[in-house]
Amino acid sequence: MNSKIIANGILRALAIIIGIALLLYFLYKIQSVIVYIAVAAVISLVGRPIVLFLRRRLKFKNTFAVIVTMVLFVGLFIGLIGLFIPLIAEQGQNLALLDIEQLQYNIQDLYNQVVAYFEFNNIDVEQSIKDSGLLSKLDFAYIPEFLNNFVSGLGSFSIGLFSVLFISFFFLKDSLLFENGILTFVPNGNESRTKRSISTIKDLLSRYFVGLIFQILILFVIYTIVLLLFGIKNAVVIAFLCALLNLVPYVGPLISGFLMLLLSMSSNLGASFSEVILPKTTYVMIGFIIAQLVDNFFSQPFIFSKSVKSHPLEIFLVIIIAGILFGIVGMIVAVPSYTAIKVILKEFLSEYKLVKNLTKDL
Repeated sequence: MNSKIIANGILRALAIIIGIALLLYFLYKIQSVIVYIAVAAVISLVGRPIVLFLRRRLKFKNTFAVIVTMVLFVGLFIGLIGLFIPLIAEQGQNLALLDIEQLQYNIQDLYNQVVAYFEFNNIDVEQSIKDSGLLSKLDFAYIPEFLNNFVSGLGSFSIGLFSVLFISFFFLKDSLLFENGILTFVPNGNESRTKRSISTIKDLLSRYFVGLIFQILILFVIYTIVLLLFGIKNAVVIAFLCALLNLVPYVGPLISGFLMLLLSMSSNLGASFSEVILPKTTYVMIGFIIAQLVDNFFSQPFIFSKSVKSHPLEIFLVIIIAGILFGIVGMIVAVPSYTAIKVILKEFLSEYKLVKNLTKDL
């Protein structure tokens, strides 16, 4: 009898392990669909306040309110793409009329001016580059492969865009669709608390994502003013890219700073380094630093405290830990995930002292 029980236990354990392995494999194979659903969920959370406004204030029918909201999103997306069309067309024309020798001369002249400027200040740039081994690490063979991947990715992008818009529409139209799907896996007796948790999570994350949009908008305005003020070409596009990169906590501002530095210098290619390029780039970077100070000491604390109701130090630690464990993706999803976990803990484990302290502001 004991041997039979042990054998059944072993078989049950093996069945569970095999089932988990198959489930993980299945999720791995449909990871693109999971990404579509996640992006659609974010869009629906951002669009939720708009739909509620149209329904409650303007007395729109639910379906019509959702259609208007989706049209607004599609129009905004087309407008953003339209920002890049002039830049791409201009660059294509420049490539068609490109004087390679003049370009090579301008780059070489800029390099010589930079080296001469730093040598005047007793800094050997060439030796520093050689010691770092940076040039030896550059592999230009990846450029054709990157272009091929980019072209093949356009087809996947169009499919993904249609899928996201389709899923977002039904998430907004049938607001209980996602909630009912979760409730099918909830044990009996926990439905009411689960519904309250989902409702609270929706409200908090809607405010959080809307707050992020305002955060990007503030940075975009400041960057645009700074770049236009100092005559940087394609200022709007550069400002938008740098503001959008700020969505990646801590890493994004570093990348956007380097991008703004590089594009500011390249827009004045051929001019005097010490008299034109260096002063303009310095002023642009001062403007970039001011924008980051505004973001770090005003925008972010306001968004975190008002939207997800968490202390800035608490958010900082969560983002750092998520970045260590899961990389850049972890840093991006850290705040929404942490907010959802806090709501669930408050609803189901509120009797514990640690949970009470963490969720006292919710």
